[in-house]
Amino acid sequence: MGIRNDVNLLGRTLGQVLKEQEGEAFFDLVERTRALVREVRGGGDDSELRALIGGLNEADAGNLTRAFTWYFQLVNLAEEYERVRVLSGSQGTRPQSIEGALVELKAQGVSAEAAESLLARLDLGLTFTAHPTEMRRRTIRSHLVEVARAIPDLHSQDESAVERVAAHVEAMWTTPELRRLKPTVLDEVKGGLNYVTSIAQALPALQRDLQRAFRTVYGRETAAHVPLSFSSWMGGDRDGNPFVTPQATREALEVHRERAREVLLGAIKQAYADLSQEGAGEGTEHESADSYREELRDLHNAVRDGLPVELLPRLEALRERLHAEGQQRSADQLLTPLLTVARVFGQHLVSLDVREHSAQTGAAVAELLKAAGVEANYSALPEHAKLELLTRELRSRRPLWPAGEALTDTLETAIGPIREVQAATRLVGPRAFGHYVISMSESVSDVLEPLLLAREVGYGILPVPLFETLADLERAPQVVWELLSLPEYRAVLGDSVQEIMLGYSDSNKDAGFLAANWALHEAQRKISDVCRRAGVRWRFFHGRGTSIGRGGGPASRAILGQPAGTIDAGIRITEQGEALADKYSHPVLARRNLEQALYGLMLAAARPALDPPQEWMDALDRAARVSARAYRSLVDDADFIPFFERVTPIHEISRLNIASRPVRRPGAPTLGNLRAIPWVMSWTQNRANLPGWYGLTEGIREIGVEQARAMYADWPFFRTVLDNSQMSLAKSDPLIFCEYLTLLDSGEGTAEGSARLAEHLKASYRDAVEAVQSVIGAELLGNEPRLRESIALRNPYIDPIHRIQVELLRRARATEHGLDEYERPLLLSLQGVAAGVRNTG
Repeated sequence: MGIRNDVNLLGRTLGQVLKEQEGEAFFDLVERTRALVREVRGGGDDSELRALIGGLNEADAGNLTRAFTWYFQLVNLAEEYERVRVLSGSQGTRPQSIEGALVELKAQGVSAEAAESLLARLDLGLTFTAHPTEMRRRTIRSHLVEVARAIPDLHSQDESAVERVAAHVEAMWTTPELRRLKPTVLDEVKGGLNYVTSIAQALPALQRDLQRAFRTVYGRETAAHVPLSFSSWMGGDRDGNPFVTPQATREALEVHRERAREVLLGAIKQAYADLSQEGAGEGTEHESADSYREELRDLHNAVRDGLPVELLPRLEALRERLHAEGQQRSADQLLTPLLTVARVFGQHLVSLDVREHSAQTGAAVAELLKAAGVEANYSALPEHAKLELLTRELRSRRPLWPAGEALTDTLETAIGPIREVQAATRLVGPRAFGHYVISMSESVSDVLEPLLLAREVGYGILPVPLFETLADLERAPQVVWELLSLPEYRAVLGDSVQEIMLGYSDSNKDAGFLAANWALHEAQRKISDVCRRAGVRWRFFHGRGTSIGRGGGPASRAILGQPAGTIDAGIRITEQGEALADKYSHPVLARRNLEQALYGLMLAAARPALDPPQEWMDALDRAARVSARAYRSLVDDADFIPFFERVTPIHEISRLNIASRPVRRPGAPTLGNLRAIPWVMSWTQNRANLPGWYGLTEGIREIGVEQARAMYADWPFFRTVLDNSQMSLAKSDPLIFCEYLTLLDSGEGTAEGSARLAEHLKASYRDAVEAVQSVIGAELLGNEPRLRESIALRNPYIDPIHRIQVELLRRARATEHGLDEYERPLLLSLQGVAAGVRNTG
């Protein structure tokens, strides 16, 4: 059986449940809708389909949306199982594998010793974040996991497996998909850590892959480790989220310790069961014949009781003993899983970052300085005066707040999370805490201010500036140079790696797709040069989303597309929303996604720091400026905001209980303070996907097609940009977008302005497709036939959900309290589209 059989069987199972739960009439409605949609997709008249959708009552609209949504949820499972099946049955060297990377490195003249040195200096840091892109409730996800587990048994004609699948589909159909309440921060922490189990199972396989690959390629053993680490923002990301309190941070860290304990105890128990052989006998340097198990028992009890323990040194010593006593296979096969899990997860599981907006840290420092009588109005000082004051204070070790006095609310909010991570590091070691990330970093003082806050509790932190807007990215190299030129800051940094975070979302919302990508390229290239000159090791932290407009796309492609010479101590990447489920829901998928990312990292890090031809860089610099002007001309149009609010479900998204974070930063509602995730999600729902391609046509015209073809062929960065735009354009659907344009009939703004923008965007999409195809020399996704087929197969089944959403938006907006009346089916439609296109923001 293949994927088509799986899909057919799951579809028939859903159909049977629909008949039983909703009746034959509803099942017939589903089938009639599906037939009409396919007819319209084939070029037929849509009047009958419009009449059907327009005549639906609220209950049928909601249930019809649910039916097609569940079809996609089940299809997604079948696709995931097909990936697992193909990967499990693959033979030889897989493309984009660790062995593949070593083969390419050796072909480039990289010796075994140099390859080991490369691995030793790198770290692939993956950071879990809780953004509103994973729309499924945890209860629903649990049912889907059980269905996924049963799919392999369907191939054996096991009737009990079919019944088990049907039972879970039946349970899902009668389980509310929508959260009644917004998830708490703790809900997000627990949900985001669901995939740790799969990752923990994949890690030993990756370590063995590395050891096996090294023997195959270089003909000898290696002591190199897979360079992986994991972090989280859930429970530490305070930027714009008032629910991330010091207590929420404390609770998140408690969950981390508990999950780490579970993972470690499971690995220790397995090693204890496997290492059953006797150790060296009496008269040797070892204590007793059972010393292997005695050591594991001691470690088990310490971990169980929550005691800090030197895991790695003791496990490494145990490994050395096994080798010394001729038990090499046991060491490599039976102890490696525990050793690898301990090395990556330890007793902390993931390192919690704290993130705060620069305005909030600045306000807290101002209050602290005023209370201490140091400076009455710090916020009003010019930058040079702030730096003079901050560096003077950093040379001193004295705390500013009077000893024994309770902190004000502002200071407790700012300092409390630092105190909580400090307490966690005392319990399980320094890796419990990662870094302190400062959002909207615009100046050196923004980066120094958290150091003063941390000093109040006697704790050292490493600040990470986050450059987000186009202007901040352009200014970033100068800010980093000034920061690294300060002796007071260098004393804090010491020999540590300086991390610099780059935001993909706000820069795209500021300047559009092409200009944002180029600004990120140039910021990395110039900051890398600054760090080299300063003699500081560095690592970029990429705040990517799942959509192309927010830096999404395959991780290996993204890493290989980084500017040459910009990967020093590795790379950090955010993993969020449905990306976690897609990549890590199964150990085989987790292993594959991690090995692909490691493949990209190893090859990208080995590239020499050579810039592409200057004429290419000049051309792209011009193209970015032209593209940004085109983009700003669109979003600054007086009619654009009313147009955007009518043709997208942005207001309805703000009502969806999918995340604890508000959709806007504080302040009056504007495009500027709208968070990039709902911005992108809105354009994904109506299938315009504007943030993933708009302005590209003007940029390509500025470059010229012939030169663009040469750049696409030989410049990895430019190739990645255009390949990502292909995906975004291919997932766009003009037919569906036109349905959303019918919502303009009764909106704010001038009818003439709305009609003008509608025609402009339709023409711009056609022009972008033509421009990209002229450069790549093929149709969209011509080199990715499986993805292209998947999109084509899904479109007819997403259509009913889109059309129902448009009808419901029309009804809800027709009356003052319409959104209250149609909220449930509307939110179901948002969830259905997300399931169909497999990403939201």
